[in-house]
Order: sequence, then C-alpha cells, then structure tokens
Amino acid sequence: MLEKRVVEQTKAAIVAKRERTLPEQFERVLSLVKVLRQECPWDRKQTPESLAHLLLEESYELVHAIDQQDEGELKKEIGDLFLHLCFQVQLGEERGTFSFDGVFEALCHKLVHRHPHVFGDTQADTEGEVLKNWESLKMKEGRKRLLEGVPNAMSELLRAYRVQKKVAGVGFDWQSDAGVLDKLVEEISELKNAVSREEQEDEFGDLLFTLVNYSRFISANPEDALRKATNKFIGRFNKVEELVDASGRQWQEYSPEELDLLWKTAKRAE
Repeated sequence: MLEKRVVEQTKAAIVAKRERTLPEQFERVLSLVKVLRQECPWDRKQTPESLAHLLLEESYELVHAIDQQDEGELKKEIGDLFLHLCFQVQLGEERGTFSFDGVFEALCHKLVHRHPHVFGDTQADTEGEVLKNWESLKMKEGRKRLLEGVPNAMSELLRAYRVQKKVAGVGFDWQSDAGVLDKLVEEISELKNAVSREEQEDEFGDLLFTLVNYSRFISANPEDALRKATNKFIGRFNKVEELVDASGRQWQEYSPEELDLLWKTAKRAE
C-alpha cells in the first residue's frame, strides 16, 4: 500500500490541469487506476471476473458509437474501454502475473511473428493467403485443435462465423455459394416439417448456422448485417410510432392492414 502522503501527492498530480505528452497521459491513467484501486470501495472489490460483463458492455457501446458516427461518443467509449484494459493489467500486477511491459512485449512479438509477409520473406498477396498463414502459425504456436481458441463468450452469431472461417481456412468448406443456398432450402424444409419444440429449435439452429455460412460467400459479417437490419427496423418503427401518436388513436385501434400501410409509409420516407 502507498503511504497516505504519496497517495495525496499522486491524486493532486492526476487532477492537475496541464499539457502532457502521450507517455505522460498514459502514466496518468495508470496512476489514476492505482489510486482508485486503493481509495475507492467499489474499485477495491473488483476482480477480473466481476469486470468481465462490464468489459463486454463497453465494447458494445463503442460499436454503437461507431454505428452512430458520433466522434465525441467514439472518443469517450474508447477511453472507457481503455480504462477497463488498464484495470485488468493492474489486477495482473497485483497477482504478480503480468504488467503492461509483458502485455506490449507479447503483442509486438505476435504481430511480427504472424506477419512474415511484412517482416519476413513469406509471400502473401491476398487477404485469403494472409488469413491462411495466420491460422497455420497459430497452430504451430502450440494449439492442439483448430477451434480451441474460439471464445465461448462471443455472441453465438459471431462465434458461428468465426468457427466457419477457421475451418474454411484449412479447406473444409462449400465449393460455392450455390451449395449453401441449396442447403438453406433443405434446412427450411426440415424446419417446416419439425413437429416438437425441440425439433423446431434444433432445425432453426441449423438454419441460422447455414445462413451464417452463406454470409461468408457474399463477404458480409453476419453480426454487422443483423445489427444494420435491426437499426433499420428501429428507425422505421420509430416513424410508425410517430404516425400513430400524431393520429390520436391507440395502437389497439389499428388493424394489421392499417399498421402495414403505416410501415410502408415509413419505408417510403427513407
């Protein structure tokens, strides 16, 4: 623990308003995290596990700022995410397992090692060749199974996409998008014929998995595509809601046909 006098001096230096270089700003953030870890009751209680869900939330908020093209929010959310990374490193230092020196050294080593086409004499002229080399190098680094590095904490849509890209990298893939489309037709038929709830859920999962497969063939990330579709729906529904409010009528007073007309009006307004 830092002495009280040192803590007070550190706190005063942190809040002081003056121009700082980038290294000084970095040290300021690290000092801030150390002080909060000692002085704040909430921060003192945190563990890597307790902060995990907040790390995910901050990542989603950062993506939202990117979607909104809000530069002010983007800057803020990058800061929030960076704070969580600093906090995790602080906890690592307290456990005596790693520090920022180790984090940055490992990162630089990985970037150099996995880009032999940039820092070595390996030839890779296309994105596909780069990704193939990347996966090959990861296997040589000690992984026993191709898919063991896919995080369970990912959204399942993105996890399916990652799994499919990895196996495609070793040649385990459809020959063309036509085969995937045929598989989609087959999965829809099986979903229609499913009887029990368990069968329906199983076939629906297969259908989603095949849709994710197809997304790769049209160079669309399924997470991005679904997020854009959801945002588009929200925008149109907000317009429908405005029209309902302006009419003075309640939702339940509208027939499905009338609501459909409002939806088409909202769509044309785009």
